[in-house]
Amino acid sequence: MADAFDAIVIGSGFGGAIMARRLAEQGMRVLVLERGRRWEPADYPRKPGDAWIFSDSRPARHHGWLDMRFFRGMTVAQAAGVGGGSLCYSSVAVEAHPDVFQRGWPSEITHSELKPYYDTVAREMDLQVVPDGQLTRRFEIARDAARNLGHADRFSKAPLAVSFSPDWSYDLEDPFDHKHSRPFVNAHGQRQGTCIHLGNCDLGCDVRAKNGLDVNYIPRAEQRGAVVRPLHVARSIEPVGGEYRVVFDRIEDGRLVPGVERATRVVVAAGSLGSTELLLRCRDQYRTLPRLSRTLGSRWSANANFISMAVYSRETEVRQSTGPTISAMLDFADGAIRNQRFVVEDDGFPNLLLNAVKEYLDGHVRTPVGRHLLTELEEYLRDDTPLRDLLLWLGAGQDAGDGRLVLKRRLLRPWTRTLGLDWTLDRSAAVIEAIEAMQQQLTEASGGRSRALPTWRLLKSLITLHPLGGCPIGTSADDGVVDHLGQVFGYPNLFVADGAILPTPTVRNPSHTIAALAERMAAHVR
Repeated sequence: MADAFDAIVIGSGFGGAIMARRLAEQGMRVLVLERGRRWEPADYPRKPGDAWIFSDSRPARHHGWLDMRFFRGMTVAQAAGVGGGSLCYSSVAVEAHPDVFQRGWPSEITHSELKPYYDTVAREMDLQVVPDGQLTRRFEIARDAARNLGHADRFSKAPLAVSFSPDWSYDLEDPFDHKHSRPFVNAHGQRQGTCIHLGNCDLGCDVRAKNGLDVNYIPRAEQRGAVVRPLHVARSIEPVGGEYRVVFDRIEDGRLVPGVERATRVVVAAGSLGSTELLLRCRDQYRTLPRLSRTLGSRWSANANFISMAVYSRETEVRQSTGPTISAMLDFADGAIRNQRFVVEDDGFPNLLLNAVKEYLDGHVRTPVGRHLLTELEEYLRDDTPLRDLLLWLGAGQDAGDGRLVLKRRLLRPWTRTLGLDWTLDRSAAVIEAIEAMQQQLTEASGGRSRALPTWRLLKSLITLHPLGGCPIGTSADDGVVDHLGQVFGYPNLFVADGAILPTPTVRNPSHTIAALAERMAAHVR
């Protein structure tokens, strides 16, 4: 097969989209393989029966919005589609605390080294904060609780990749009517609208106020000639005659159609789980990349994500499901509380998302615990506005980062292998306890009652939206999978460019750091 491309990028999230654009701007012929579909507002899942779930084991049948992975003690939530994690993240884009880079990172990467790239990403994604006249009720509750606890100096608005209009207000007649969204063409030539606080940041913004990768980096890449192929699941990578051969399955009419492409360079950017699993299979199952570091799969982190609920009286009017999903942050990333580094944010939860969770539990989970969770969920769904009186707190922090992703043989089909996670709470318990205590204090200081998620209360199992690690940056193959520029040790022109390469948790939301690392990497790839 003739070499049709200079670079193949696997995945289109924060690492993949940025690499695709920058390599295309260098004049390279770039192909992007994305396992998920290209989403348009009319296609967003909104009701039971819509395309909510992406199934890694049955992608031809289920290639929807959310990919949920269940491991012992840990559930990982991630998106599937052109735009990757930017589709379902809460739009928070914040720089890591400088101290993060002082432990476990190579000397070449510091906060000051990344600062120009942070700034570039901020410009490209047009970061803003919620205008004062549009503060959500959740923001006000979090702000007042922080003041009551004496932490006003730790509280701030979160930088968001969202476009706001100063003219919008909750006082407008029918404020959530789409007519109040101001249409505009962004700096990348894409049509968008301004935010009207619909609360669906994690599920696709109906007015396109969210400045995800699908309205900036990806269209810029395509304008420079990059080819984006949705519904293409990469299966293996093999070096052949100075190039790399990428084998994939194309999802078409409910079936998988095999295909192959070659390129001089390959960028793996399928996320912490996806990139690590692909490389593990190439090393241990297909033997196409046998020299990959033995550290592959290591230093996996949940970024100490911890979610709890605060229950308020009806008079409090939490309005949980309206407004940007997150707009407030309480920051202890310097370790001021219990010597633990963490942040706490207000976290919206659209009523619509309950449909996705219920559909997954109803169709996939048959364990006693799964049935119990489904029963609790159905209790919420009996109310038209089940989350009206709830506020979710999202915590993130510096956990031990000692998880390991591995390929495990299936119990009933031992000839096949599936991705597993070896992770325990033990060495991360202190930061989780600190986050939980702060969330309880915030709840009590704002007149609410704290309530644990069923997964934590019953199983001491966590949910993470920030999976990191698995292909850690190191100084050699002895302590990492890639070097400080993302190139895989032992395999020239093979790169990893996503959250998998982070050797430690970021404490704060990781997307901005992943993006800055990708900008830095792209500046050095030739």
